[in-house]
Amino acid sequence: MSCKNGESSDSKKVADEQNEHKEDSGVLNKRMDDDADFLSEVSSGVHMEVELGNYAVKNAASPKVKEFGRRMATDHGKDIDEVKQLASKKNITIPAAPGEKFQKHIDDLEKETGAQFDKDYMSYMVSDHHDDIDEFDKEVKNGKDSDIVAFAQKDLPVLHQHLTMAKTIYDGLK
Repeated sequence: MSCKNGESSDSKKVADEQNEHKEDSGVLNKRMDDDADFLSEVSSGVHMEVELGNYAVKNAASPKVKEFGRRMATDHGKDIDEVKQLASKKNITIPAAPGEKFQKHIDDLEKETGAQFDKDYMSYMVSDHHDDIDEFDKEVKNGKDSDIVAFAQKDLPVLHQHLTMAKTIYDGLK
């Protein structure tokens, strides 16, 4: 879908609309609706984490926050490639950029630098990784597609590591 005539410019919303069209036309199995939504959300989120991680490397005051940002860019950069391959294999459309929800966090945090950025970024990384873990757990328990469930299962330990790191760094900034 294009962004003309009042249609959405939110890359996540556009991807979700394309997946709904695929389901309606029988190209995508309706059973995979939640799996498609999961991959779309993951794609949007990992793009945000990479972008914010790269920003942290350049603009954080704390060396620990810079290193955490580098880790986010590296780990979630790998996720982008894996999600793209999985979505292609399953004929699921995913956003190529963060959706509006995630873009707002990027825009807000990229207005900050130094110690204030460090605190706000790490606070957000704690809450974001809690949300990620909840979504990945839900996919593992309820997903219909075994390949997508396997991806979620494989990434859960990494998300738990990220959450532990984020909490430790955030607590050290207080």
